[in-house]
Amino acid sequence: MITKDTLTEAADRIARVPRAHFIDGSFTTAVPDAGTTALINPANEASLGTVPKGTPADVDAAVTAARRALPDWAGRTPAARAALLNQLADAVDAHLDLLAAIESINGGKPLAAVVEEIPVVSDSLRFMAGAARTAQAPAAGQYVEGQLSYIRREPVGVVGAITPWNFPLMMAAWKIAPVLAAGNTMVLKPSQLTPLTTLVLMELAADILPAGVLNVVLGSGSVVGEAMSHHPGIDMMALTGSVGSGRSVAEGAAATVKRVHLELGGKAPVVVYDDADLDAAVEGLIAAGYTNAGQDCGAATRVICHESVHDELVERLVRAAEALTMGDPAEGEHVVLGPVISAAQRDRIAGMVDRARRDGATVVTGGQIPDRAGFFYPPTVITNVAAGSEMAREEVFGPVISVESFATESEAIAKANDVVYGLAASVWTADHGRALRAVEQLNFGSVWTNSHLTVATEMPWVGFGHSGYGRDNATYALDDYTRTKHVMLAMGAARD
Repeated sequence: MITKDTLTEAADRIARVPRAHFIDGSFTTAVPDAGTTALINPANEASLGTVPKGTPADVDAAVTAARRALPDWAGRTPAARAALLNQLADAVDAHLDLLAAIESINGGKPLAAVVEEIPVVSDSLRFMAGAARTAQAPAAGQYVEGQLSYIRREPVGVVGAITPWNFPLMMAAWKIAPVLAAGNTMVLKPSQLTPLTTLVLMELAADILPAGVLNVVLGSGSVVGEAMSHHPGIDMMALTGSVGSGRSVAEGAAATVKRVHLELGGKAPVVVYDDADLDAAVEGLIAAGYTNAGQDCGAATRVICHESVHDELVERLVRAAEALTMGDPAEGEHVVLGPVISAAQRDRIAGMVDRARRDGATVVTGGQIPDRAGFFYPPTVITNVAAGSEMAREEVFGPVISVESFATESEAIAKANDVVYGLAASVWTADHGRALRAVEQLNFGSVWTNSHLTVATEMPWVGFGHSGYGRDNATYALDDYTRTKHVMLAMGAARD
């Protein structure tokens, strides 16, 4: 449990976090004239210090270290790699409250949210450590007479990874765990806004992982990310971020024909039928739409509700939204809605709501930037959203839920699929046949029935369309970060 003492300790620990790149097993002195990035507590706008801006030279150094470490790491048995990843998971668990508190301060996350996120980090490490020991391949055999075929599953090589600010440590783990478990080495760039828990993780990893296996370069996507994408010494790029960032990474990777793994944005529809349990639906919307201030690519942001229950659902949703306590997470566990990450993000959200209002939508609650310190935006509910409008189709990435209506099943599915994204969706109904029909027709990588944003490490997280390609979690992620080599051995004639 995070207490005021834990938060005080975390604030002191933040001041002592090494503000440097982590390369070849140690923190390195940054180039003095490369500049720094200011870190801000989004809940109160207080300074959290600065971190250095990386350069292409820093990327070169990290890649050199990763390539030097690759033969030894790839040559270890899966069990040997798993033992070290499990040690890292143990270290994360031992520092759970501290990591959660730092994540809360750096990202403005409510305490109840971060204490659920950090255990996912260690769970990912443990799952991938075990899964890599059970890698599967087609059976060896004579598929051509006299020739024995078998498959070698090998690491891709050096993987470059870019992680976002909305789930800094959890998304880092979703990359680190399968990449290292599969035998690759890694260069990681965390978001320049929220690097602190990643740097603490490097402090823990320094005493566990061999030098060069996991490297971190701080800085911007336009400099560090660009250098990574183009670097000939990086064999594969993986990114969780915006569609624009994904395009930039893919374009850079094309120059050296490297593999790309992208988890991008979303605009998740929540289809509520006339027989749905509205209490459960509203509870799910509040949890999946407003947790982390709606800054989640799978957030429940777009309700498509049967016209017969539309008004009742909106009434219940507004009542529940207005009951949420918004504030600085440091005030205590009663705060369930924190700030968004930055002033720019808050203003972007406000701009989308204002444009929806001008387009004829009704802002039933919220919709105004509060007069207080911090980058806050209130829980907002919007109705009368026109199909095909910006609010109906584009990702807000904030605590805004819009509501549309439908009359028939086919209309509901058509509206739900009328987006370029394909990451997540949910269906709320008591009719299992109706739910199955909807699941088959919805073009999204994760579809829940009567819940939303329930994620399991054993199951893949994958997007369609503009939500990207490549799988996080599950054994599918190990497939993405390995290559298969077909070996064929001529058996020769029998010798009597």
